[in-house]
Amino acid sequence: MASIEAVNEGVAIHGSISKQAQKILTPEATAFLALLHRSFNATRKNLLQRRAIRQAELDKGVLPDFLPETKHIRENDAWKGAPPAPGLVDRRIEITGPTDRKMVVNALNSNVWTYMADFEDSSAPTWENMINGQINLYDAIRKQVDFKQGEKEYKLRTDRVLPTLIARARGWHLDEKHFTVDGEPISGSLFDFGLYFFHNAQELVNRGTGPYFYLPKMESHLEARLWNDVFNLAQDYIGMRRGTIRGTVLIETITAAFEMDEIIYELRDHSSGLNCGRWDYIFSVIKKFRQNPNFVLPDRSAVTMTVPFMDSYVRLLIKTCHRRGVHAMGGMAAQIPIKDNKEANDAAMNNVRQDKLREVRAGHDGTWVAHPALASIAAEVFNKHMPTPNQLFNRREDVHVTANDLLNMNMPGKITEEGIRKNLNIGLGYMEGWLRGIGCVPINYLMEDAATAEVSRSQLWQWCRHGVKTAEGKTVDKAYAQRLLKEQTDELASKAPKGNKYHLAAQYFSGQIVGEDYADFLTSLLYNEITSVGPAAKL
Repeated sequence: MASIEAVNEGVAIHGSISKQAQKILTPEATAFLALLHRSFNATRKNLLQRRAIRQAELDKGVLPDFLPETKHIRENDAWKGAPPAPGLVDRRIEITGPTDRKMVVNALNSNVWTYMADFEDSSAPTWENMINGQINLYDAIRKQVDFKQGEKEYKLRTDRVLPTLIARARGWHLDEKHFTVDGEPISGSLFDFGLYFFHNAQELVNRGTGPYFYLPKMESHLEARLWNDVFNLAQDYIGMRRGTIRGTVLIETITAAFEMDEIIYELRDHSSGLNCGRWDYIFSVIKKFRQNPNFVLPDRSAVTMTVPFMDSYVRLLIKTCHRRGVHAMGGMAAQIPIKDNKEANDAAMNNVRQDKLREVRAGHDGTWVAHPALASIAAEVFNKHMPTPNQLFNRREDVHVTANDLLNMNMPGKITEEGIRKNLNIGLGYMEGWLRGIGCVPINYLMEDAATAEVSRSQLWQWCRHGVKTAEGKTVDKAYAQRLLKEQTDELASKAPKGNKYHLAAQYFSGQIVGEDYADFLTSLLYNEITSVGPAAKL
């Protein structure tokens, strides 16, 4: 076996390495990252190229369908996913959020069952955010995360077992430009996974859980196969039993919805189920069919979980998961308490309650919240209607979902100027925060992340591309979109503190909403603005 020094030949770090970061970026850890990159990056790039080929087919009007070549997997009742791992039997309430130290402490102190620590959609991937997130989770796992901010102390609770930790790595499409191997940036996925796994896997097992992950943005079962290969190599490398890692896959692309069985099958011994990533899923539907006038959606507020294509997606996910013995997790409640308006707050919290009631009755085994105050509402609903640790026994054999059901865009709703302005505000608000290194932004008492900004951007692009008419009778074209963009930008910038980045956000947004250029992801489009790649630091 090659020495650590030999493996690290060709590895370069182009970001600052603080004293704290040195305990994460050890020679042994960077050698592991280099191994992951050299083993899997070529496959990753091939899979990303397959995405581009698939998009070209969709642009020509070829609609997705269940794969004929994997029909034998879907029709075979004999195979199952792994039984729930320690700490993942009951996941009824999961809180999600970025990995800054304050969030880590507050999330682990919340009355929830698990905490999804997010390196992805709610984190802006500055070098400092990514490295500090790894440090914070390393410390939290060892219960060394307490700190003081001003006069306030943040300490982990000691009166109960803390929620099970699940880390979400970045998607396959994102690079980590501050860490290169043989002159090439490492995948953000492999960087996030590799550092977290290498330092914490055995410690987590020793403490009674394990290295658990959420896997985002996948578009096919072949991308799940790549994750499974990564898991196997990682476990073999440190001498850990295969199957110790568990991954929950977010079904947040329309193409993945046609391959749910296959995705669980690829991960089998490492599978801990699927999750309804609702906002990214809506984004994916618009994105993938953006050239097709039959898929133009109304205002975002009209695209609820009860419209046909969303309801079909949920029912198929639950049936698929429970048939295979793995968890079917519900979606995000993004509401934030409205402290200065009791009536509005009561209405918002009632919406959360109704959403969670719909999920538990449908058969979900748990759900997401973005704020600790929502945990008690969600728990009250799930505790009442799910007295067991999960609902894996609820097979939903009454469900029969076809390809047409998943693609059924029939729904009430209009496209309005108010809806356009809301999309502009959400997109600008999120991008402005992201450009300042903040990955989740409260807007109108909702916690917006990259997924909701993507819905806003893609809807605007789609409406312009197809020249739709608003309910007020106005044709949505380039001039109209850019006029409203300028109005909203000027208004937001005038109310924000000096030095805000609204006009910079608008420069990027302007090219993305007029039905012409379309970046694959906003996060990829903006990445260089928050990336400061310096000269290589010595390891």
